Parts: sequence; structure tokens; C-alpha cells
Amino acid sequence: MIRWRKGEVVRIRREWPGAVELDVTVPEGPCRALAYPALVGRPEPGDEVLLNTTALAMGLGTGGYAMVVAVPNRLPEDPDGPGHLVKARYTPLQATVLGADEQDSPHHEVLREADSLDGMPVVVADLHSALPPILCGLYEAAPRARVAYVMQDGGALPAWFSMACARLREIGWLAGVVTVGQSFGGDVEAVTTHTGLLAARHVLEADVAVVTQGPGNLGTGTRWGFSGVSAGEAVNAAAVLLGRPVAALRVSEGDRRERHLGVSHHSLTAYGRVALSRARVPVPLLPGEFGERVRDQAELLAVRHELVAVPVDGLHEALRASPVKLSTMGRGLEEDLAYFLASAAAGRYTASLLS
Repeated sequence: MIRWRKGEVVRIRREWPGAVELDVTVPEGPCRALAYPALVGRPEPGDEVLLNTTALAMGLGTGGYAMVVAVPNRLPEDPDGPGHLVKARYTPLQATVLGADEQDSPHHEVLREADSLDGMPVVVADLHSALPPILCGLYEAAPRARVAYVMQDGGALPAWFSMACARLREIGWLAGVVTVGQSFGGDVEAVTTHTGLLAARHVLEADVAVVTQGPGNLGTGTRWGFSGVSAGEAVNAAAVLLGRPVAALRVSEGDRRERHLGVSHHSLTAYGRVALSRARVPVPLLPGEFGERVRDQAELLAVRHELVAVPVDGLHEALRASPVKLSTMGRGLEEDLAYFLASAAAGRYTASLLS
């Protein structure tokens, strides 16, 4: 289940808030590793490190790092301060955090009886890579919007893994990151998607929330065996809390897998079967036969949801100006333009709900 290695840190490659990328030497040779200082301390060149090399050995794209489990000769100090929520529970790296909704939190009184999002739009998407293009479309039309990101636990558990989140937070495109379920490391911690959405509204005072899983999607090529089913559950959470769910379609013209061409079966299953509450579904007006395919597939969702046609004029330029790198499943903006346009169209439509 786990491939263990001991290694020596050669150099620090780069770092961003919450994470440090390293070059490490292991018996098989050099490798790239990632450490989260809040969990294991900050490794330095010359340190011996204990590594989990499973993802590296499997050749995973998003998660293809050796992960630093410990710096055994220089352990970090014991944590102090409040916090009783345990995340990554009963794993060797379970961590205690202060939840916005727990009794010791300064926000507990606000959230204890909170029961409404007050009509806040909630954009739901399958993949973490949809977050930047959704924001590109949103800010193109509503540059003063205040947006919170609610990260579910279907992909990476530490929010620190996402360089995009760190950058978007730095430039003010995100008012904060809320980590829910087993995910952790956000500006705000919450127990469930429901309390995460309520924290986005009442703690971060967001005008809009965007909900996706963390980086790294798990899928098995089966109808139900993919982590993105949580997108349908997020639609239900937004609706029951009196928000306005906006279901962003996962669309691709560059994916070689038939089940993801046009509108992905992930969207059709999550929104068509799992989401029991009504959502607005922005359908991008893409050109040509491919655009017709997308519109025809989206019609399958019209029984349950309200389809909204969204022009994509000008969105390519907005995407080119993205402050973070755009990439999905290893494909960049020009390699799968339809994917990014569909996400940006969801952001553009959501902006119209703020006026």
C-alpha cells in the first residue's frame, strides 16, 4: 500500500504558501519531493527525510511527488492553541485544526444557528482545474465580486498542494479558501460542505462561492466510481441552504476518452442523477458541430435543471489573461479550449446573478 524510502534533501526547488518542493536523493536516484511544513517542519538541504514514494512510483500526473512524511532528526515543535477538529483522521498524519463551526471558534456563534446563504450564487464544478477559468469569466463581468473557494475532499486533502489557490489568494481573486470534510489547510476549516458554504457566506462574507474537489480527480471508468459525484451533492447543499446553485459543465474537445468528449459523463451523472435540487446550468455557445454536440448532450439535464445559453465571445481573451497557469489533465488552454470556455461561461453567467 505504501512505498517507503529514506532520502537526503539536495536542494529546495521552489516554495509557495504551505508547501516546499525539494530535490531528494533516494537509493534509486534523484527524485522530486513535496513537504508541508505545517505537518512535518521545513526540510533543509542535508536533512534526512522519510518519504512515501507511492504516487511517484505510480506515475501519477497531479500527485507525482514523493511526499515527505517526517524529518526524523529535526522534528517540529508541538502545536499549541485552540482546535479540536481532526482531519485525515486515523491516518499517520492526522492533523488537528480549528474549525469555524466548533465551540472554541470565534465564529461558532455566527454559525451555530446559521441556516441560509441568503441567495448567494454557488458555482459547482467537477475538477479543481475549473476554478481559475470560472474566476476569469466571473471577474471579466463582475470585477468587484468577493469570491470564496470551498474545497471538497475528493482530490488532494491539503489545500497547500494547489499553487493556483496560493496565487489567487495572493492577488485577491479569492477572499479565502474553506476546506471541508477531510481536506484541510484552508483559511477557514469546516466539517461539511454545508458548514463550509455557510462559512464562505457569513465568515468570509463572500458574494459568490465556488465548490470543487481539490487537485487530483479519482475515476475508474465506471458510471459511479469517480470522486466528482460530489458535485451533485454540492448542488443539493447549496439549494437546501437557500443559495443559488450554478452547475458548471465539464466539457472537452481534447480528451481522447469518448466518455469525456463533449459534455463529460461526470457532469451528466453528477447533475442528472445525484443532484436532486434544481440548478442553473450554463451551456456555452461553442461554434460548429462540436458546439451542437455539447448543446444536445446538455439537453439531457433539462428535465431537472434550467439550461442557460451563454455566449463565449471575449472569453478566450479573458482566459489568456489568467493570472495562473490554465491546465486540465495535462492539457493547456489551446489544447482543450472548450473545457476552459465552458468553465469561464459558468463564471460569466454567475456574474449576471449579482446585478
